[in-house]
Amino acid sequence: MQKYILTVLICLLSAPLLAEDRAPNIIYIMADDLGYGDLSCFGQSHFTTPNIDRLASEGITFTDYYAGSTVCAPTRCVLMTGLHTGHAFVRGNREIQPEGQAPMPADIVTLPRRLKDAGYVTGMFGKWGLGAPGSASDPADHFDEFFGYNCQRQAHTFYPTHLWHNDEKVPLDAETYSADLISDELLKFVKTNKDKSFFAYVPFTIPHAAMHVPEDDHAPWRKKWPQFDGKIGKYKGPLVTNPVAAFAGMMTRMDRHVGQLLDLLKELDIDDNTIVSFTSDNGPHMEGGHDPKFFDSNGPLRGHKRDLYEGGIRVPFLARWPGKISPGSVCNIPVAMWDVMPTCMEIAGVGSPDAIDGISYLPAMLGNQSAQKQHEYLYWAFYERGGKQAVRWENWKGVRNNVGKNPESTLELYNLDTDLGETNNVASQHPEIVKRIDQYMQDAYTPSDLWSFSGRKKR
Repeated sequence: MQKYILTVLICLLSAPLLAEDRAPNIIYIMADDLGYGDLSCFGQSHFTTPNIDRLASEGITFTDYYAGSTVCAPTRCVLMTGLHTGHAFVRGNREIQPEGQAPMPADIVTLPRRLKDAGYVTGMFGKWGLGAPGSASDPADHFDEFFGYNCQRQAHTFYPTHLWHNDEKVPLDAETYSADLISDELLKFVKTNKDKSFFAYVPFTIPHAAMHVPEDDHAPWRKKWPQFDGKIGKYKGPLVTNPVAAFAGMMTRMDRHVGQLLDLLKELDIDDNTIVSFTSDNGPHMEGGHDPKFFDSNGPLRGHKRDLYEGGIRVPFLARWPGKISPGSVCNIPVAMWDVMPTCMEIAGVGSPDAIDGISYLPAMLGNQSAQKQHEYLYWAFYERGGKQAVRWENWKGVRNNVGKNPESTLELYNLDTDLGETNNVASQHPEIVKRIDQYMQDAYTPSDLWSFSGRKKR
């Protein structure tokens, strides 16, 4: 009898927990240079994204969701650390040779490390950009499993010579389309860990330049838009005839990858215990022959990648959690990528690190917007192109350009409630609001050895 009881106990202890008894799985998908108007659920009319749109129809749409920065590396650092670009360690793109970007400190607290401490299996599939292979911040030191591009520069082609699996280089032939391989590895990770709580960070490289897509998704759009056949797109890798058609093909292919993921979650019977989010790392690019004007990629917003106007930093955000998030719901509360860490910590049932800038948006996501704590203001800094700062306070948006050249450069002011496109600078009409936003810029800006605006100091 004792032997029987012991056998039963061993079986119970070794059996996987039922999905409903485990902490929810978290999948955070981040496209690369996808604009506010590049999804059909956000108004795109030249092509459709039906699978991504499912996240909106079956979940929640955040209309006022903001990227961490207006370019790749700092956005990713903000996401990983919960610190905005007034405090984050990485606030710009810094390449090192022969491959990769400058690393974060070895002991930096990141989202995957915190989730691992909470019992999650963590995986990343896509583009890293926060530490070269073998550096103090190799992605394999943050995630249980990593597959994709370590280096942003290498990710400028979808036909690279290699990708990375953890700390091993994976050679590729000239015919392998990296986005397909990355999606396949994501699906393998989900299958392998279906009986565990997992976190999958999925920074897809579509639709970043170069405008590469296999022929099966390129040809139909070339047929539709032959007027662009004389246009040649080149960034890295093969030349692209008709990059306008290639962009639509890339978006179609990424949407199909998202559909495959959603189908797999259903097939594995973990759909109801998995939160799937989708966003972009910054606004739309204008590289490799991409034509954001034709596609109206920034929608109603002003600006593109590398701007701190809304078009450079406001991005789509969708989240789906069957049975928890009300289908077709909408949230207009301003939220930013530095809020992802505390949100995931609350989902996992553990505390957030001290001294981060983020606030959990889980109450708003679950429909309790009246209980949602909000930021006093949101802040961004960009150290290229003369230096820029921006603040959103309530419905007011302040933008200061050429900060690096002139710390007291003119502060522009826009009322996003009546002027979403930031076309009417009303700074002269509201000196007190300008003064308040200027003070927020002073308060949020903390210069570091690597990132500072010459002459710009706290008052």
